[in-house]
Amino acid sequence: MIDRRFFLRRAAALASLGSLGLVACGGGGGGGADDGNAADLPTGTSTLPDSTTLATAPANPKARVIVIGGGMAGATVAKYLRLWGDAVDVTLVERLPVYTSCIMSSLVLTGQRSLASLDYNHDQLRSRYGLKTVFDEVVAIDPVAPSVTLASGTVLRADRIVMAPGIDFDAVPGLGDPLLMPHAWKAGAQTSQLASQLAAMPAGGTAVLTIPKAPYRCPPGPYERACLLADWLRVNKPGSKLIVLDANPGIVTEVDNFSRAFFDLHGGVIEYRSNVVIDHVDTATRTLHTDTGALRADVVNLIPPQRAAALAASSGLVNDATGRFAKVDVLSYASTAAPKVHVIGDASATTQPKAGHIANQEAKVCADALVRLFGGGSPDAAPVTTSACYSTITMSEASWLHSLFQYDAASASMLPVASATGASAGWDRRSFREMDEWFTALMADTFA
Repeated sequence: MIDRRFFLRRAAALASLGSLGLVACGGGGGGGADDGNAADLPTGTSTLPDSTTLATAPANPKARVIVIGGGMAGATVAKYLRLWGDAVDVTLVERLPVYTSCIMSSLVLTGQRSLASLDYNHDQLRSRYGLKTVFDEVVAIDPVAPSVTLASGTVLRADRIVMAPGIDFDAVPGLGDPLLMPHAWKAGAQTSQLASQLAAMPAGGTAVLTIPKAPYRCPPGPYERACLLADWLRVNKPGSKLIVLDANPGIVTEVDNFSRAFFDLHGGVIEYRSNVVIDHVDTATRTLHTDTGALRADVVNLIPPQRAAALAASSGLVNDATGRFAKVDVLSYASTAAPKVHVIGDASATTQPKAGHIANQEAKVCADALVRLFGGGSPDAAPVTTSACYSTITMSEASWLHSLFQYDAASASMLPVASATGASAGWDRRSFREMDEWFTALMADTFA
């Protein structure tokens, strides 16, 4: 079990070193997993270009990369391709000019944050690093050429494509309009809708939160949302109940903390049921029909099973055992189905959690690998990534969780390092404050 000071050093690596390009292959760099002071060294290059070199796209690029998706993974890989490989031409293709962070978005439900406070654009990535942005929808990719076809009819060509398309959700029978039972697992309109539904819920009412079978985006996320909402309901909707329907056999992460929170701290509000699968819903009566019976509620936060975004599937990249995500070589995140296409973030199939911090880390490993390949070398043979996060247990207290992953050649996968993996023993106000600092540093490392 790691201690709090080790966790904070690792989490703070983004704030202290990320903007200088010194956090490569995850916060751990090349340092030993058992050393909290391990150096965070750049693996792609030992000399960083000056800002004037980065501010404009290279006139004679050594390589061209198209990045699809401007969220946590896509924005990070675009930034670090320019930061570490200044002669690489980078074009970022994104449907929307503003990205709304899913991280911290549950605090919108309790009125502690505004949705606008989670909005980020790509302006600084253009002005500081000279990458190009195209706001359009990708309708097809040619993984061999490689090239990208946009909805406008434009065709973009490059040496490599990096895909960070995120996730899509399985359809739920009976749920024609997702806003009636919003998942709010992509921050935006559904977040606002769920907040409004909760605000209108009568005191003494019933809310239901569903958790899909793993893997899904942000493993602690549904459990921490349940805790946060339970605390909010206790204060704002006295006598109300929150029923948590978990499709998994039990709590999948931070078991000690969330068990204590569910059954002790919030025991008067939360009713937890495991191994429950949603069959269909009736939105007119707000009823969920499950394999254990029917359940009616005043508010339903229905989080469906997830898969790689449709573009990954239509491009022939979804090829893992579940038929949901894209298998990759984690030394470079090259697709095992198309080696000139790299898939990072939630759409990829790896042993690491699907989370914003890990998306940022995978993006750095990918950027480092591409810079090495464009220079005639090979990807780093021993990448390290780190996953740090905080979980809201009440509206003013949080716990924390940290995992460090190191490449294992025998399994060709990223495996957690036991000596650098652990969680807090409980929760407190200090961690809640530090959560905001961690979030600010992570988003700065990604978008600034």
